[in-house]
Amino acid sequence: MSPLVFMLLQLSILAYAIVGGVFLAFSDFIMRSLAHTGGVGGVDAMQVINREVFRWVFMALFLGMAVVSVFILVYGAMHLTGVSGKLIMLGALLYLVGCFAVTAVFNVPMNEALADMDLSADATRDYWIGTYLPRWTMWNTVRTLACALAAATMLFGVVALAQSQS
Repeated sequence: MSPLVFMLLQLSILAYAIVGGVFLAFSDFIMRSLAHTGGVGGVDAMQVINREVFRWVFMALFLGMAVVSVFILVYGAMHLTGVSGKLIMLGALLYLVGCFAVTAVFNVPMNEALADMDLSADATRDYWIGTYLPRWTMWNTVRTLACALAAATMLFGVVALAQSQS
């Protein structure tokens, strides 16, 4: 394995953990805090968060790791063998399915629905409390766990790979 690919695998572990940490913050206390704002304060704040997330480092990291994960899967299928290769590829797959796909299929559509809602409408408050908060947070927790598992399995795979090459 080239030193460049080995370094990419190590940086992927860190990136998966950072993305998962952002999601953990939302599942652990941000969503709960927004729920306690009363009225539609949480809706207003989440609408702003959902607009701002596209302008910052997080989105580049989130999307970039999807591309890197595809590369790791292809590289792994062609060049990695044994338990270490399987763990490395599993880490990439966990990120792609449990983080990236879950975001696209579940969280983004809820964010888009929330973005179009009128803060003064009763339907907005009902959607926020009855649908958005519980479902978005549940799927966000799935993303959190997927990122943590992706980082852990990739870490175990890289360690096993390094041990087998020494």
